[in-house]
Amino acid sequence: MKEKIVYWLTGSQTLYGAEVLERVALHSEEMAAYVNERMPVTVKYLTTCKSSEEIVRAVEAVNADENCVGAIVWCHTFSPAKMWIKGLNLLRKPLCHFATQYHDRIPYDTIDMNFMNENQSAHGDRELGYLLARLRKARRVIVGHYRDSDALSELASWCKVAAGIAFSESVKVCRFSDNMRDVAVTEGDKVEAHIRLGWQVDYYPIGDLVEEIARVTERETDALLGEYAEKYVMATDRTDVVRQQAKYEIAIERFCRERGGYVGIVDHFGALHGLDQLPGLAIQDLQGKGYGFGPEGDWKTAALGAVMQYMAGQKGTGLMEDYTYDLKSELVLGAHMLEVSPQFAATKPEIQVHPLAIGGKSDPARLVFEGIAAPEAVAVSLVDMGNRFRLIVQKIECVKYPKKMPALPVGGIMWKPKPDFKTGVAAWLYAGGAHHTVVSTELSVSEIVDFADFYGLETVVIDEKTEIGIFRRQLSEHDLIYG
Repeated sequence: MKEKIVYWLTGSQTLYGAEVLERVALHSEEMAAYVNERMPVTVKYLTTCKSSEEIVRAVEAVNADENCVGAIVWCHTFSPAKMWIKGLNLLRKPLCHFATQYHDRIPYDTIDMNFMNENQSAHGDRELGYLLARLRKARRVIVGHYRDSDALSELASWCKVAAGIAFSESVKVCRFSDNMRDVAVTEGDKVEAHIRLGWQVDYYPIGDLVEEIARVTERETDALLGEYAEKYVMATDRTDVVRQQAKYEIAIERFCRERGGYVGIVDHFGALHGLDQLPGLAIQDLQGKGYGFGPEGDWKTAALGAVMQYMAGQKGTGLMEDYTYDLKSELVLGAHMLEVSPQFAATKPEIQVHPLAIGGKSDPARLVFEGIAAPEAVAVSLVDMGNRFRLIVQKIECVKYPKKMPALPVGGIMWKPKPDFKTGVAAWLYAGGAHHTVVSTELSVSEIVDFADFYGLETVVIDEKTEIGIFRRQLSEHDLIYG
């Protein structure tokens, strides 16, 4: 992400004179440089804005820079907010209002009116805050000294989201199948997703992929098998089956790259004419590289997975499906037929070959592992409510398997939903959450909410504070607000 830029805009006005404005600029450069060293993106001081015309020019520069993913606005002095109206109305990228100061303490013994006039961040913040509220402008407000670790952590989190939003607007999903017959929750309005979120979803016949697989050479296959040997434990002697999965992976990745840069992949076990196996190991390894994946035609999960993978730095993030419950221990077993990402593996995954009683194909190779434990994680689902998209975010705790499951040859994780099992599951069902989710041990609820806020998506959060009665009323209020 460091190639992405967030520009730092400082608010002031001409009232204070050239000497003060020179110090304002010096302070801004120093602060932006300090912050930059601690951010996942590049933070650059752009300018001190002293008039409506300067703000418009600054915002135009932010909008025009393809590498720029957002803007931080900080008011060093008092910056009259009406001069921000035209510029902020033009801003098309994420905005962070950083309520900070150059100094962290008041110099009690020496403070005078000159110091107060020059250091009016509290004054300027309220003027800008009012205008942003009046404009109903989506933004993240962060409060704290620019060297404070908590404020920097919040800012780094927002920078990840800003980069994720820029990435989202170029997401392309390649579908090799339509939706699974009679399944409702994976359906959705692809045109609206393209308009709102930038997600382009394209269909290709599976025959196109079959032709690409036929072009994969043995030399290419050998090279990928060498990568498998480094990353995974080869726990099968059926190398011919593994070779076929390697060919699938090479073909899918080349297909995505050469046809326009697809970062999301969709297939369906019932629509694989011409393939001998259901892609398992191939899809798992591709997810490990950062691709989003959606099974059974689920393009929403593939696109969301690609975005969350990018935001998470390709760590601890990928497709998940809540399969079955341990009602005694109040745990959810998350897995899938084959395609769970190795990013969730607690130990080195094993490549195994086993029969699959669905899809009517030969025995596929897959990665088998137990999932990681993580005290804080999120499960995220995007569903189409007919007149809007709803993003459902649940806090979960990933735990170790209570017992081994030697007869279940898949990769999986187990988790406890927040706030407790019964409330968490009931809230998910009341909200209409899907069985396919994107789980991440790297992203937080606030980061997902920041992402949704920029797009004006309805967002539903299930966490430690959730109470079913209040939660249901919230859903009813959302129907009125978004209806």
